[in-house]
Parts: sequence; C-alpha cells; structure tokens
Amino acid sequence: MKLLEQLERRGMIEQVTDRAALDQLLEKPKQAIYIGFDPTADSLHAGHLLPALMLSRFQRAGHRPIVLVGGATGMIGDPSGRSTERQLLSPATIQANSESVRKQLARFVDFTGETAAIMVNNAEWTAPVSYLDFLREIGKHFTVNYMLAKESVRRRLEDREHGISYTEFSYMLLQAFDFLHLFGTYGCTMQAGGSDQWGNITAGIELIRRMRGGEAFGITFPLLATSSGEKFGKSAGNAVWLDAARTSPYRFYQYWIRTDDRDAERFLKLFTFLSDDEIAELVAQPPESRAAQKKLAAEVTRIVHGEENLTLAIKASEVLFGGEVSGLRDHDLHDIFADVPSFSIDRAALESGIRMTDALVQSGAAKSKGEAGRLISGGGVYINNRRVTAADAQIGIVDLASETMLVLRVGKKNYYLGKAEEKATN
Repeated sequence: MKLLEQLERRGMIEQVTDRAALDQLLEKPKQAIYIGFDPTADSLHAGHLLPALMLSRFQRAGHRPIVLVGGATGMIGDPSGRSTERQLLSPATIQANSESVRKQLARFVDFTGETAAIMVNNAEWTAPVSYLDFLREIGKHFTVNYMLAKESVRRRLEDREHGISYTEFSYMLLQAFDFLHLFGTYGCTMQAGGSDQWGNITAGIELIRRMRGGEAFGITFPLLATSSGEKFGKSAGNAVWLDAARTSPYRFYQYWIRTDDRDAERFLKLFTFLSDDEIAELVAQPPESRAAQKKLAAEVTRIVHGEENLTLAIKASEVLFGGEVSGLRDHDLHDIFADVPSFSIDRAALESGIRMTDALVQSGAAKSKGEAGRLISGGGVYINNRRVTAADAQIGIVDLASETMLVLRVGKKNYYLGKAEEKATN
C-alpha cells in the first residue's frame, strides 16, 4: 500500500496537492518533508502530536523529515484558525521557547542514520534579510488579491471588530519564504500542516514555481475535535502539554484513558503505530474493559514521556483502585490526590514514630483517638493502601510513599494526604 493511502486509511490526511505526482515522488526514497512549529509557548501540546507523528511516519517510510522551529514566524503569529491577533512575544521569550520545543520534537524523529532528521530555525535565514530586500525579492511575487483570497485572511477580514493587522497579514509570505529556502537548501519538495495551513502551504508552492521553476507539494491533516464536540487536547479547559512540568505523565496518561469510546479507534489510528489488525482487536473488546483506551494511553505516554514515566503513570493510576502506594514521586501523589484533604506531619516526630491513632486525628479522618481505634479495629484503615490491623500501630519514615508524602485511607474512598515537613524552630 502506498504511503499516502496508508495515511488516508488512518484518517491522517485531509488535502493533497497533485496526488498522482506526489504518489510517484514518494516511490523514491529520502524525499524531504517539513512541518513548522511556532514556539508560542515553552511547550508543545497534544494538538502538536499529529504533525510530529506524521514526520515520524514519513521517516519510517524511508523519507527525511525536516523539523522547523519558527523562531522568526513565532515573532509574528499565524492568523490561521484565530479570530483575534496573537500577543506578540519578546525575542528572549521566543528564543527560550524555541529551545524547549526543539528538545520535545527530538522525541519523535531520529537524527541518525540514512534518513536522519534535520532541525532548523527559520530565524537563521529570515533575520538577516532586510525589509526592503524581502519586499523586492519575495513580496513582488504575490498580489494582494491573491492573499485576500486565502481563507485564513478572508475570515479575519470579515470580522469587522478585530480585522487583521498588517503584521499577521504578512505571515503567509514568511511561511512561503521558509518553503523556498528549504527547497533550495535541502531539496525539500513537501510541506505538511493542519488544514488551516492550506493557504500558507500553497503560497509556498507558488513561490517555488515562480522563483525556481520547481515543483513542490502540500499535505494537510485534519484539525481534530472529540466526538462530544470538545477541542482536542484540552482537559478541563486547559491544554494537555507535552512538558512533564506542565502536564505530569500521570495526568497525560489519564487524559488518554478518559477517551470517549466513540473516539478510541480513531485516536489509536492517529496517535499510535499499531497495525490495523491490532487496533481492530482492541476495539472489539467489551467497552467496559477500556482495553482500547488503556493501550492508547500507554502507547502515547511511552512516545512522549518514555518507558519509565509510563510505568510510574500506570502505577499511579492503579492507586485509586487499591494498588499499593509505593515507588512514586511527590508530584505523582500530588496529582493523584489533588482534591483530597491534606495535613502536615512533623518530620522529626515521624522519624521517632507516630501512633496511627494520632495520625488519624491529625488528618481529620477521626474526631478522637477512641474513634480512630474503633476504625482500626473495624479493619477500615489503610496506610498507602495497606490495611492497618494493630490498634497500637505506628507509622514512621519508612512509610513515606514518595519523598515526603504518605496516604491514609478510611473505608473505600476517603483519602487523606500527609506531608512530612521540617518543623520551624526559633
């Protein structure tokens, strides 16, 4: 099966320019394809997974991916898909964001071997060009009428309240200039992007034709939403980031676990490298098993955060189903028990040992030591999901489930998060 046909079957392609010619081109190995990522934040988010994985798929098929970090275009802001103008970021912020984005994109493509990926920053070739030279060399090839006809521009012009600034209006030319540069420098003849990038991509194809007499191609992938109509990659109104400091591996894993049954098959095809047969077998499982969601969460978390973080995310997820709380980190427990009552424990006292009845009272799980004793005798008290059986039981430093935290549970669902802290001394 041809590469484009494979991608179409998985739902990864929306539009292609000159399909027949592109199919023929892709029969030759080591064809260069690029996708741009503007560093508008210090992390990519789940919405960037599809383009990153598309580059990976092209590389696995024997082609050369070019990862472009938009140090220059990020200074402007792409108007595509937006109703208002982006807030302009400072050069220092753009530079810092670019470095962060570079590191994240390196997880998806291989920079070694015969089809080694290339990473570039468009500030390298855009910044040295003067404004007048850019107008003379690039701007003269585009009429205003041509630019106004592009959907991303037309939509903004129809919004009389916000309109579009000259700054964002010029973004199309900058992206076209990128394609021209990569065509000349690396022989790159393909650009891919979201469906809202169609106008920018075809502008680059036109510029290459006019200035180099060359043939180039464009591919777009769909902009995703969930079956419930929510924007893909959002969780409780917040972006699901690829940076573990912004969205922990546990929360990232949980986002995919919560995938609607209606989206499971589609997301498995888009975001994993599982075969069609493997996916069909997963979605054939009873919905209550959540087999498809578990596999989806595992595969995507492994790609983004690695095997070790996946193991910890799964372990953290099992905690809420009674799995033993051990070998985790403070931020894992903080994420798992973000909404439960927390209490402080004097670390020095914990080193000497604290009676379980005192800890239960201190946490608020029991109103008195007598009540605490009765809860223990009734078999309803757990530390780190291990049942406490002795009424005179003590807890110590060895009972910490992470660097500083332990978990008390009363009954099936009443959790209390304890944190060992150094007591201030005068």
